[in-house]
Amino acid sequence: MVDIIFVGTGHVLEKSVREVKEKIEETKPDVVAVELCRARYKTLTGEYELSVRDALKGGKPYVLLVQWLLAYLQKRLGADIGVEPGAEMLAAIEKAKELHCRVALIDRDISVTMQRFWHEMRFFEKLKMVFSLISSLTRGIGLLEELEEEGIKLEEITSGDVVTRLVEELRRFSPNAARVLIDERDAYMARRLLEISNMLSEEKPDGKIVAVVGAGHVEGVKRYLEHPENIPPDEELCCLPKRRLSFVKVFGLSIIVLVFAAFLLLALSNIPSGVLLTALFYWFIINGVLSAAGVVAARGHPFSALTAFAVAWLTSLNPFMAAGWLAGLVELYMRRPDASDVKNMLNVRSFKELLQNRLFKVILVAALANLGSMLGTFLGAYAVLKITGTHISSIF
Repeated sequence: MVDIIFVGTGHVLEKSVREVKEKIEETKPDVVAVELCRARYKTLTGEYELSVRDALKGGKPYVLLVQWLLAYLQKRLGADIGVEPGAEMLAAIEKAKELHCRVALIDRDISVTMQRFWHEMRFFEKLKMVFSLISSLTRGIGLLEELEEEGIKLEEITSGDVVTRLVEELRRFSPNAARVLIDERDAYMARRLLEISNMLSEEKPDGKIVAVVGAGHVEGVKRYLEHPENIPPDEELCCLPKRRLSFVKVFGLSIIVLVFAAFLLLALSNIPSGVLLTALFYWFIINGVLSAAGVVAARGHPFSALTAFAVAWLTSLNPFMAAGWLAGLVELYMRRPDASDVKNMLNVRSFKELLQNRLFKVILVAALANLGSMLGTFLGAYAVLKITGTHISSIF
Protein backbone atom coordinates (compact mmCIF):
# COMPACT_ATOMS: atom_id res chain seq x y z
CA MET A 1 0.00 0.00 0.00
CA VAL A 2 1.34 3.42 -0.98
CA ASP A 3 2.23 5.55 2.05
CA ILE A 4 1.34 9.28 1.94
CA ILE A 5 3.47 11.34 4.34
CA PHE A 6 2.36 14.91 5.04
CA VAL A 7 4.57 17.87 5.84
CA GLY A 8 2.45 20.79 7.07
CA THR A 9 4.21 24.07 6.39
CA GLY A 10 4.00 27.79 7.01
CA HIS A 11 4.66 29.47 3.69
CA VAL A 12 7.14 32.02 5.05
CA LEU A 13 8.87 29.99 7.76
CA GLU A 14 12.53 29.01 7.64
CA LYS A 15 11.77 26.00 9.84
CA SER A 16 9.35 24.74 7.18
CA VAL A 17 12.11 24.83 4.60
CA ARG A 18 14.32 22.75 6.89
CA GLU A 19 11.53 20.30 7.76
CA VAL A 20 10.68 19.74 4.09
CA LYS A 21 14.28 19.00 3.14
CA GLU A 22 14.79 16.72 6.13
CA LYS A 23 11.60 14.74 5.55
CA ILE A 24 12.35 14.16 1.86
CA GLU A 25 15.94 13.23 2.68
CA GLU A 26 14.77 10.88 5.39
CA THR A 27 12.00 9.08 3.50
CA LYS A 28 13.42 9.21 -0.05
CA PRO A 29 9.91 9.09 -1.57
CA ASP A 30 8.99 8.09 -5.08
CA VAL A 31 6.88 11.25 -5.55
CA VAL A 32 7.01 14.69 -3.93
CA ALA A 33 3.61 16.39 -4.20
CA VAL A 34 3.55 20.13 -3.58
CA GLU A 35 0.72 22.59 -2.95
CA LEU A 36 1.25 24.44 -6.23
CA CYS A 37 -0.58 24.81 -9.50
CA ARG A 38 1.30 25.37 -12.74
CA ALA A 39 0.72 29.13 -12.67
CA ARG A 40 1.99 29.49 -9.11
CA TYR A 41 4.98 27.30 -9.93
CA LYS A 42 5.83 29.53 -12.90
CA THR A 43 5.41 32.60 -10.71
CA LEU A 44 7.84 31.24 -8.14
CA THR A 45 10.38 30.38 -10.83
CA GLY A 46 9.92 33.68 -12.69
CA GLU A 47 8.35 32.13 -15.79
CA TYR A 48 4.78 33.40 -15.37
CA GLU A 49 3.46 36.00 -17.82
CA LEU A 50 0.35 37.88 -16.77
CA SER A 51 -2.21 38.78 -19.43
CA VAL A 52 -3.29 42.23 -18.25
CA ARG A 53 -5.75 42.54 -21.13
CA ASP A 54 -7.62 39.42 -19.97
CA ALA A 55 -7.50 40.59 -16.36
CA LEU A 56 -9.42 43.75 -17.29
CA LYS A 57 -12.42 41.76 -18.51
CA GLY A 58 -15.44 40.68 -16.53
CA GLY A 59 -14.68 42.32 -13.21
CA LYS A 60 -11.31 40.59 -12.89
CA PRO A 61 -9.39 43.76 -11.91
CA TYR A 62 -10.87 43.46 -8.41
CA VAL A 63 -9.92 39.78 -8.20
CA LEU A 64 -6.40 40.55 -9.37
CA LEU A 65 -6.04 43.40 -6.87
CA VAL A 66 -7.07 41.18 -3.98
CA GLN A 67 -4.78 38.39 -5.19
CA TRP A 68 -1.89 40.84 -5.35
CA LEU A 69 -2.64 42.31 -1.90
CA LEU A 70 -2.65 38.84 -0.34
CA ALA A 71 0.60 37.95 -2.12
CA TYR A 72 2.20 41.25 -1.12
CA LEU A 73 1.35 40.84 2.56
CA GLN A 74 2.77 37.32 2.49
CA LYS A 75 5.86 38.68 0.79
CA ARG A 76 6.21 41.39 3.44
CA LEU A 77 5.94 38.88 6.27
CA GLY A 78 8.58 36.77 4.54
CA ALA A 79 10.83 39.82 4.21
CA ASP A 80 10.50 40.47 7.95
CA ILE A 81 11.95 37.05 8.72
CA GLY A 82 14.19 36.65 5.68
CA VAL A 83 12.25 33.92 3.86
CA GLU A 84 10.69 34.17 0.41
CA PRO A 85 7.01 33.05 0.18
CA GLY A 86 6.89 29.56 -1.32
CA ALA A 87 10.51 28.87 -0.40
CA GLU A 88 9.53 25.54 1.17
CA MET A 89 7.81 24.47 -2.05
CA LEU A 90 10.86 25.32 -4.14
CA ALA A 91 13.04 23.55 -1.57
CA ALA A 92 10.85 20.47 -1.91
CA ILE A 93 11.13 20.55 -5.70
CA GLU A 94 14.91 21.04 -5.61
CA LYS A 95 15.41 18.25 -3.09
CA ALA A 96 13.15 15.96 -5.15
CA LYS A 97 15.21 16.60 -8.27
CA GLU A 98 18.40 16.05 -6.31
CA LEU A 99 17.16 12.62 -5.19
CA HIS A 100 15.59 11.86 -8.61
CA CYS A 101 12.03 11.79 -7.21
CA ARG A 102 9.07 12.68 -9.35
CA VAL A 103 7.39 16.03 -8.65
CA ALA A 104 3.61 16.53 -8.76
CA LEU A 105 1.76 19.85 -8.68
CA ILE A 106 -1.49 19.07 -6.86
CA ASP A 107 -3.20 22.41 -6.15
CA ARG A 108 -6.11 23.90 -8.09
CA ASP A 109 -5.33 26.67 -10.58
CA ILE A 110 -4.95 29.95 -8.69
CA SER A 111 -7.11 31.90 -11.15
CA VAL A 112 -10.02 29.48 -10.59
CA THR A 113 -9.59 29.69 -6.81
CA MET A 114 -9.48 33.49 -6.75
CA GLN A 115 -12.48 33.90 -9.04
CA ARG A 116 -14.53 31.46 -6.97
CA PHE A 117 -13.28 33.12 -3.79
CA TRP A 118 -14.35 36.60 -4.95
CA HIS A 119 -17.66 35.31 -6.27
CA GLU A 120 -18.61 33.55 -3.02
CA MET A 121 -17.92 36.50 -0.72
CA ARG A 122 -20.78 38.80 0.17
CA PHE A 123 -20.55 42.47 -0.79
CA PHE A 124 -19.79 43.73 2.71
CA GLU A 125 -17.32 40.90 3.28
CA LYS A 126 -15.45 42.07 0.20
CA LEU A 127 -15.40 45.65 1.46
CA LYS A 128 -14.24 44.58 4.91
CA MET A 129 -11.50 42.38 3.49
CA VAL A 130 -10.20 44.99 1.04
CA PHE A 131 -10.11 47.71 3.69
CA SER A 132 -8.38 45.31 6.09
CA LEU A 133 -5.75 44.43 3.49
CA ILE A 134 -5.16 48.07 2.56
CA SER A 135 -4.91 48.96 6.25
CA SER A 136 -2.27 46.26 6.73
CA LEU A 137 -0.45 47.61 3.68
CA THR A 138 -0.40 51.24 4.79
CA ARG A 139 0.11 50.81 8.55
CA GLY A 140 3.60 51.31 9.86
CA ILE A 141 3.39 48.28 12.17
CA GLY A 142 5.10 45.15 10.89
CA LEU A 143 3.23 41.91 10.32
CA LEU A 144 5.29 40.17 12.98
CA GLU A 145 4.07 42.72 15.50
CA GLU A 146 0.49 42.18 14.31
CA LEU A 147 0.82 38.44 14.91
CA GLU A 148 2.22 39.10 18.38
CA GLU A 149 -0.77 41.35 19.11
CA GLU A 150 -2.98 38.34 18.36
CA GLY A 151 -0.93 36.24 20.73
CA ILE A 152 0.58 34.13 17.95
CA LYS A 153 4.28 33.31 18.08
CA LEU A 154 6.08 32.81 14.80
CA GLU A 155 7.41 29.37 15.68
CA GLU A 156 3.88 28.19 16.54
CA ILE A 157 2.23 29.07 13.23
CA THR A 158 2.22 25.46 11.98
CA SER A 159 1.07 23.95 15.29
CA GLY A 160 -2.41 22.44 15.41
CA ASP A 161 -3.97 24.88 17.89
CA VAL A 162 -2.78 27.98 16.05
CA VAL A 163 -3.81 26.61 12.65
CA THR A 164 -7.24 25.79 14.04
CA ARG A 165 -7.57 29.34 15.40
CA LEU A 166 -6.63 30.90 12.09
CA VAL A 167 -8.98 28.66 10.10
CA GLU A 168 -11.86 29.27 12.51
CA GLU A 169 -11.25 33.01 12.26
CA LEU A 170 -11.55 32.83 8.46
CA ARG A 171 -14.75 30.80 8.77
CA ARG A 172 -16.24 33.43 11.09
CA PHE A 173 -15.22 36.20 8.71
CA SER A 174 -16.63 34.49 5.62
CA PRO A 175 -17.83 30.87 5.65
CA ASN A 176 -18.14 30.82 1.85
CA ALA A 177 -14.62 32.17 1.36
CA ALA A 178 -13.25 29.57 3.78
CA ARG A 179 -15.02 26.85 1.83
CA VAL A 180 -13.36 27.97 -1.41
CA LEU A 181 -9.89 28.65 -0.02
CA ILE A 182 -9.69 25.65 2.30
CA ASP A 183 -12.35 22.96 1.88
CA GLU A 184 -12.52 22.89 -1.92
CA ARG A 185 -8.75 22.86 -2.24
CA ASP A 186 -8.50 20.13 0.39
CA ALA A 187 -10.82 18.03 -1.76
CA TYR A 188 -8.97 18.88 -4.98
CA MET A 189 -5.56 18.00 -3.52
CA ALA A 190 -6.92 14.80 -1.96
CA ARG A 191 -8.20 13.68 -5.37
CA ARG A 192 -4.83 14.39 -6.98
CA LEU A 193 -3.04 12.44 -4.25
CA LEU A 194 -5.41 9.50 -4.73
CA GLU A 195 -4.75 9.52 -8.48
CA ILE A 196 -0.98 9.63 -7.91
CA SER A 197 -1.25 6.88 -5.29
CA ASN A 198 -3.23 4.62 -7.62
CA MET A 199 -0.75 5.12 -10.46
CA LEU A 200 2.22 4.53 -8.17
CA SER A 201 0.71 1.39 -6.63
CA GLU A 202 0.74 -0.28 -10.05
CA GLU A 203 4.50 0.28 -10.31
CA LYS A 204 5.48 -0.03 -6.65
CA PRO A 205 2.86 -1.18 -4.12
CA ASP A 206 5.01 -0.07 -1.17
CA GLY A 207 5.80 3.33 -2.70
CA LYS A 208 5.96 6.59 -0.78
CA ILE A 209 4.58 10.05 -1.45
CA VAL A 210 5.62 13.12 0.52
CA ALA A 211 2.87 15.75 0.33
CA VAL A 212 4.09 19.27 1.12
CA VAL A 213 1.02 21.40 1.88
CA GLY A 214 0.11 24.34 4.10
CA ALA A 215 -0.52 23.37 7.72
CA GLY A 216 -4.13 24.53 7.43
CA HIS A 217 -4.82 21.89 4.75
CA VAL A 218 -3.34 18.78 6.35
CA GLU A 219 -6.31 17.63 8.41
CA GLY A 220 -8.84 18.41 5.68
CA VAL A 221 -6.90 16.50 3.01
CA LYS A 222 -6.51 13.55 5.37
CA ARG A 223 -10.26 13.47 6.03
CA TYR A 224 -10.99 13.34 2.32
CA LEU A 225 -8.41 10.59 1.81
CA GLU A 226 -10.14 8.55 4.52
CA HIS A 227 -13.54 9.14 2.90
CA PRO A 228 -12.90 9.64 -0.84
CA GLU A 229 -16.61 9.20 -1.55
CA ASN A 230 -17.09 12.72 -0.13
CA ILE A 231 -14.80 14.35 -2.69
CA PRO A 232 -16.88 16.44 -5.12
CA PRO A 233 -16.26 15.88 -8.86
CA ASP A 234 -13.66 18.06 -10.56
CA GLU A 235 -16.37 19.63 -12.70
CA GLU A 236 -17.86 21.08 -9.54
CA LEU A 237 -14.53 22.13 -7.98
CA CYS A 238 -13.02 23.72 -11.09
CA CYS A 239 -15.93 25.37 -12.87
CA LEU A 240 -15.74 29.14 -13.07
CA PRO A 241 -18.56 30.86 -11.20
CA LYS A 242 -21.53 31.95 -13.21
CA ARG A 243 -22.77 35.48 -12.82
CA ARG A 244 -25.40 35.58 -10.12
CA LEU A 245 -28.05 38.14 -9.36
CA SER A 246 -26.89 39.48 -6.02
CA PHE A 247 -28.75 42.29 -4.28
CA VAL A 248 -26.20 44.82 -5.52
CA LYS A 249 -26.52 43.62 -9.12
CA VAL A 250 -30.30 43.53 -8.95
CA PHE A 251 -30.29 47.05 -7.56
CA GLY A 252 -27.90 48.21 -10.27
CA LEU A 253 -29.91 46.58 -13.05
CA SER A 254 -33.06 48.12 -11.59
CA ILE A 255 -31.48 51.56 -11.82
CA ILE A 256 -30.55 50.94 -15.48
CA VAL A 257 -34.09 49.73 -16.27
CA LEU A 258 -35.53 52.78 -14.53
CA VAL A 259 -33.28 55.11 -16.50
CA PHE A 260 -34.16 53.44 -19.81
CA ALA A 261 -37.85 53.58 -18.94
CA ALA A 262 -37.54 57.18 -17.81
CA PHE A 263 -35.81 58.22 -21.04
CA LEU A 264 -38.46 56.39 -23.08
CA LEU A 265 -41.30 58.06 -21.18
CA LEU A 266 -39.63 61.43 -21.46
CA ALA A 267 -39.23 61.00 -25.19
CA LEU A 268 -42.94 60.19 -25.52
CA SER A 269 -44.12 62.85 -23.10
CA ASN A 270 -44.76 66.54 -23.49
CA ILE A 271 -41.72 67.57 -21.48
CA PRO A 272 -39.95 70.45 -23.23
CA SER A 273 -36.94 69.40 -25.26
CA GLY A 274 -34.78 71.82 -23.28
CA VAL A 275 -35.55 70.00 -20.03
CA LEU A 276 -34.89 66.65 -21.66
CA LEU A 277 -31.54 67.84 -23.02
CA THR A 278 -30.64 69.20 -19.60
CA ALA A 279 -31.39 65.81 -18.03
CA LEU A 280 -29.27 64.04 -20.64
CA PHE A 281 -26.46 66.54 -20.06
CA TYR A 282 -26.47 65.84 -16.33
CA TRP A 283 -26.50 62.08 -16.99
CA PHE A 284 -23.44 62.46 -19.24
CA ILE A 285 -21.57 64.80 -16.87
CA ILE A 286 -22.23 62.92 -13.63
CA ASN A 287 -21.27 59.54 -15.08
CA GLY A 288 -18.25 60.92 -16.89
CA VAL A 289 -16.89 63.03 -14.04
CA LEU A 290 -17.17 60.27 -11.42
CA SER A 291 -15.62 57.63 -13.66
CA ALA A 292 -12.81 59.98 -14.67
CA ALA A 293 -12.35 60.89 -11.01
CA GLY A 294 -11.62 57.22 -10.35
CA VAL A 295 -8.86 57.34 -12.96
CA VAL A 296 -7.46 60.54 -11.46
CA ALA A 297 -7.53 58.99 -7.97
CA ALA A 298 -5.48 56.11 -9.41
CA ARG A 299 -3.10 58.68 -10.93
CA GLY A 300 -3.86 57.35 -14.38
CA HIS A 301 -2.89 58.87 -17.71
CA PRO A 302 -4.95 61.90 -18.87
CA PHE A 303 -6.06 59.95 -21.95
CA SER A 304 -7.40 57.20 -19.69
CA ALA A 305 -9.38 59.77 -17.71
CA LEU A 306 -10.73 61.27 -20.95
CA THR A 307 -11.74 57.79 -22.13
CA ALA A 308 -13.61 57.09 -18.88
CA PHE A 309 -15.28 60.51 -19.09
CA ALA A 310 -16.36 59.96 -22.70
CA VAL A 311 -17.77 56.42 -22.41
CA ALA A 312 -19.17 56.18 -18.86
CA TRP A 313 -22.58 57.57 -19.82
CA LEU A 314 -22.99 54.77 -22.38
CA THR A 315 -21.34 51.86 -20.50
CA SER A 316 -23.60 52.58 -17.53
CA LEU A 317 -26.50 51.54 -19.76
CA ASN A 318 -24.75 48.51 -21.23
CA PRO A 319 -24.18 45.49 -18.93
CA PHE A 320 -21.74 44.01 -21.47
CA MET A 321 -19.33 46.97 -21.36
CA ALA A 322 -17.44 48.68 -18.56
CA ALA A 323 -15.85 52.11 -18.46
CA GLY A 324 -13.01 50.68 -16.39
CA TRP A 325 -12.20 48.07 -19.01
CA LEU A 326 -11.89 50.67 -21.74
CA ALA A 327 -9.98 53.12 -19.53
CA GLY A 328 -7.71 50.26 -18.42
CA LEU A 329 -6.96 49.31 -22.02
CA VAL A 330 -5.97 52.91 -22.79
CA GLU A 331 -3.83 52.96 -19.64
CA LEU A 332 -2.26 49.67 -20.74
CA TYR A 333 -1.42 51.17 -24.14
CA MET A 334 0.00 54.37 -22.65
CA ARG A 335 1.98 52.79 -19.78
CA ARG A 336 3.05 49.55 -21.52
CA PRO A 337 3.93 47.48 -18.43
CA ASP A 338 6.41 44.66 -18.96
CA ALA A 339 7.72 41.63 -17.10
CA SER A 340 9.74 43.80 -14.73
CA ASP A 341 6.54 45.44 -13.47
CA VAL A 342 5.04 42.02 -12.69
CA LYS A 343 8.13 41.11 -10.68
CA ASN A 344 8.49 44.48 -8.96
CA MET A 345 4.89 44.60 -7.75
CA LEU A 346 5.83 42.23 -4.94
CA ASN A 347 9.06 44.05 -4.10
CA VAL A 348 7.74 47.54 -3.36
CA ARG A 349 8.23 48.88 0.16
CA SER A 350 5.54 51.56 0.31
CA PHE A 351 2.17 52.46 -1.18
CA LYS A 352 3.76 55.48 -2.85
CA GLU A 353 6.28 53.24 -4.57
CA LEU A 354 3.49 50.87 -5.55
CA LEU A 355 1.61 53.65 -7.32
CA GLN A 356 4.65 54.13 -9.55
CA ASN A 357 4.36 50.55 -10.81
CA ARG A 358 2.85 50.62 -14.31
CA LEU A 359 1.07 47.28 -14.01
CA PHE A 360 -0.55 48.17 -10.69
CA LYS A 361 -1.60 51.51 -12.15
CA VAL A 362 -3.40 49.80 -15.05
CA ILE A 363 -5.30 47.51 -12.69
CA LEU A 364 -6.13 50.34 -10.27
CA VAL A 365 -7.33 52.59 -13.11
CA ALA A 366 -9.71 49.87 -14.33
CA ALA A 367 -11.04 49.15 -10.84
CA LEU A 368 -11.59 52.77 -9.76
CA ALA A 369 -13.03 53.85 -13.12
CA ASN A 370 -15.62 51.08 -12.78
CA LEU A 371 -16.38 52.12 -9.21
CA GLY A 372 -16.84 55.76 -10.29
CA SER A 373 -19.09 54.71 -13.15
CA MET A 374 -21.23 52.64 -10.79
CA LEU A 375 -21.70 55.60 -8.45
CA GLY A 376 -22.39 57.81 -11.46
CA THR A 377 -25.21 55.49 -12.56
CA PHE A 378 -27.04 55.89 -9.26
CA LEU A 379 -26.52 59.65 -8.95
CA GLY A 380 -27.17 60.26 -12.64
CA ALA A 381 -30.46 58.37 -12.50
CA TYR A 382 -31.53 60.43 -9.50
CA ALA A 383 -30.62 63.65 -11.33
CA VAL A 384 -32.58 62.67 -14.46
CA LEU A 385 -35.70 61.85 -12.46
CA LYS A 386 -35.34 65.02 -10.39
CA ILE A 387 -34.82 67.39 -13.31
CA THR A 388 -37.70 65.99 -15.34
CA GLY A 389 -40.02 65.72 -12.37
CA THR A 390 -40.57 62.03 -13.09
CA HIS A 391 -41.63 59.79 -10.22
CA ILE A 392 -40.62 56.15 -10.09
CA SER A 393 -44.25 55.08 -9.68
CA SER A 394 -45.12 56.65 -13.00
CA ILE A 395 -42.60 54.45 -14.83
CA PHE A 396 -44.45 51.22 -14.00
